[in-house]
Amino acid sequence: MENSINKVIQNFLKYLAERNLEDLTKLFVENVDWYIPGDESKVEWLGKRNSRKEVYEFYDLLWKNTEPISANIDNIFINDNKAVITGEFSTIMLQTNKIVNSLFFIQMTVENEKIVKYRLLEDSYAVSIALT
Repeated sequence: MENSINKVIQNFLKYLAERNLEDLTKLFVENVDWYIPGDESKVEWLGKRNSRKEVYEFYDLLWKNTEPISANIDNIFINDNKAVITGEFSTIMLQTNKIVNSLFFIQMTVENEKIVKYRLLEDSYAVSIALT
């Protein structure tokens, strides 16, 4: 099991870094349990998603509105089919040219080599402020 989730995590991070939207979204099941909390009225890519198509739309929207400066993975914790990835990132909000620096925590559950549950915690308050 650990090899399977490890493979998914490594591919997820690789496709994310490459901004490979097609292969990245194929890592998710068709009906995914996805949530990134925050002020959805100011940051349209935050919130819940329920399908692979919505995950595709999330990354498409995010990548059209942001430019990464740096991202560092601190730890990857795996327990059976669950993983937590911790790190930090710096991103420019293209609309305002403001930079957001944040810690992040990604929690995911993997079944049959697909991500079935995804949570991202970041400083979404800083993101919403940077967009105003």
